[in-house]
Amino acid sequence: MSPTVIDEALDFVKQIFSTDFSGHDYFHTLRVYKMAVRIGQEEGADQEIVALAALLHDVDDIKLSPETHEHKDRAVGFLSQHAVDKATIQAICTAIDEVSFSGTDSVVPSTLEGMCVQDADRLDALGAVGIARAFAYGGSHGRAMYDPDEPPTLNMSDKEYHLHKSTSLNHFYEKLFLLADMMNTRSGKELGKAREKYMREYVDQFLDEWNGER
Repeated sequence: MSPTVIDEALDFVKQIFSTDFSGHDYFHTLRVYKMAVRIGQEEGADQEIVALAALLHDVDDIKLSPETHEHKDRAVGFLSQHAVDKATIQAICTAIDEVSFSGTDSVVPSTLEGMCVQDADRLDALGAVGIARAFAYGGSHGRAMYDPDEPPTLNMSDKEYHLHKSTSLNHFYEKLFLLADMMNTRSGKELGKAREKYMREYVDQFLDEWNGER
């Protein structure tokens, strides 16, 4: 795998997400890339597919770029310009297609490479960074931090999840606390459980402070 392609993919992503402050920024992609490569090495996955799928996994996201989502126009265009062969492009697009969380309709990736990227993306929604991202995303979308009169909605389908608007704290119950059990790889499961534990301790502290108990 050419270091030049990776460097140019990093520059490409940095330009696309330079004005994003919702938690899907350039540094999110960078963290997912580093974690996906780490997991891919431990799992014996194809490193080229893992690295490029991780770097490009959000460039055609339906929430961020609905007009390019269906055919992965940005990702395919970038890869074609850098002479990546068609089979590899297809493998990368398959991995990207299978990354997203979709409530109870979430898919298990069909390839090891997709599993590595999905785990890395989900890990970035957990732990200390995951907490920060949850509130950054909620604030950027006009969501309250917490409303004790608005309970979380559990077991949502893909359509329900994407139409649902709730509080940032409810998001922990509606998605984030589900992720560790949905990890695909050994590395993802170990890291996911540790990060989930940290988040649950944070939510306990948050609720106690909210209620004036400590």
